[in-house]
Amino acid sequence: MIKNLILLLLFTATLYSSTLNLSISSNPSRINPILSTDSASSEISGWIFNGLFKYDKDGKVINDLASSYKFKNNTTLIVDIKQNIKWHDGVDFTALDVVFTFDTINNPKIYTPTTSSFKKVKSVKALGKYRLEIIYTEPYFKALEIWMVGMLPKHILENESDIMTSNFNKKPIGTGPYKLAELKISQDIILEVNKDYFAKIPNIEKISYKFVPDPTTSFYMLKQKQLDIGTLTPIQIDRQISDKFKSNFSIFEKQSFSYTYMGFNLKSEKFKDKRIREIINLAINRDELSDILFFGHAKVCNGPFLPGTFAFNENVKTPIQNIKKAKKLLKELGYDENKKFEFEVITNANNSIRVNAAEILQYQLSKVGIVMKIRVMEWQAFLNTIVHPRNFDAIILGWGLSLMPDARSIWHSSSDVTGGFNFIGYKNKKVDSLIEQGEVTIDKKKLSVIYKNIFKKISEDLPYLFLYIPNSITVIDKKIQNVIPAITGIMHNQEDWIKE
Repeated sequence: MIKNLILLLLFTATLYSSTLNLSISSNPSRINPILSTDSASSEISGWIFNGLFKYDKDGKVINDLASSYKFKNNTTLIVDIKQNIKWHDGVDFTALDVVFTFDTINNPKIYTPTTSSFKKVKSVKALGKYRLEIIYTEPYFKALEIWMVGMLPKHILENESDIMTSNFNKKPIGTGPYKLAELKISQDIILEVNKDYFAKIPNIEKISYKFVPDPTTSFYMLKQKQLDIGTLTPIQIDRQISDKFKSNFSIFEKQSFSYTYMGFNLKSEKFKDKRIREIINLAINRDELSDILFFGHAKVCNGPFLPGTFAFNENVKTPIQNIKKAKKLLKELGYDENKKFEFEVITNANNSIRVNAAEILQYQLSKVGIVMKIRVMEWQAFLNTIVHPRNFDAIILGWGLSLMPDARSIWHSSSDVTGGFNFIGYKNKKVDSLIEQGEVTIDKKKLSVIYKNIFKKISEDLPYLFLYIPNSITVIDKKIQNVIPAITGIMHNQEDWIKE
């Protein structure tokens, strides 16, 4: 009987001791939740850190590090914290860590776009080891959502001279379900399960990220079953997968939470005049662009907020290509065959679809006599030498969409600062006013009216040319059990997954 019990335990250990094999296309710059501005850093940080709150599978705000909360009034929030939480190094997580995180976000020496979300927070005070009092300057529509940001360990970072360059950003300590075990630049990243995790401990013990900057290689690795999860391009799902592949993988397709855009440097003399942006807008055929790139697995984007949410303005129509009008307006600005309007667009090399989009746009613009040059750069060089110092005419980039959008981080003039997301230099006093009005509007119906107005005004100003929203096509090896798709994605219940 004892022998059978031992065999059963060994079998169970084998079943649950498994590795989830994933790929990552770029190196994480800073694995720190308040500094993770690139997708690679954000993805890895998501496994390692927790916020006070999180979204459930239906997009509802629920407790994470918090055990409960209540509003004493419209501007005072009391939060109780779970008492069984340990940092990865074994130290207790307490209310003082939350206070420290807030103070760090607001430190003028820290350059983080996260700061804009906390402008309405007047104070954060520990009322005890596991209780917090958060006071807002006025009622705030994202009073809970902002606290989804990952918390930082006070005992590790309080004496750090420069968190921006801290070694912590490569060797992070969090409270999350996984710990960072190994990080090598342009090589594999290994995460190991946190066996002292305060919530349900994941069944899968390791997550192994393979560094695969080339999407073609990633696709090959999927077909060879070297990866458990991956994404497919439209051409791959339509023309390049076999029946055998379909028998090995489950396929989940939905509208992604992201859009791609061409952003203009509005401080550049070339694009200060809205008329030239209108001409480029008229020259582009978004339907053609989307069809060529995605074969029907995408939709045209016409504004800054997620379709289907309270903020989306269905009355804003997709711009229609008008070559004749674009040529006429271009001529009125003094451009012709002898004097062409020229500019350079820059994008990142590890996203082949964006590169292809640039080439299609280049062709479309040539029809009206505009010369668009293309430069493609490695991701980190692109961020550090082009985006952050604003050293560009135009860029092609993507932006993540949210169930609860916050227009301030990109579209408010106060975000036009070093490290801010408003790196195109967009400023509109009316939009600023609407954003500020929305921030103190708790009534969802009134907030919807305000955000739809913001949507309309930004779309009219053309600081970006909103291009497309691709579908997210995710494939998962059928050996992984308990995968349940939801509006927030497939990872919402990863702790329940079992890999056969």
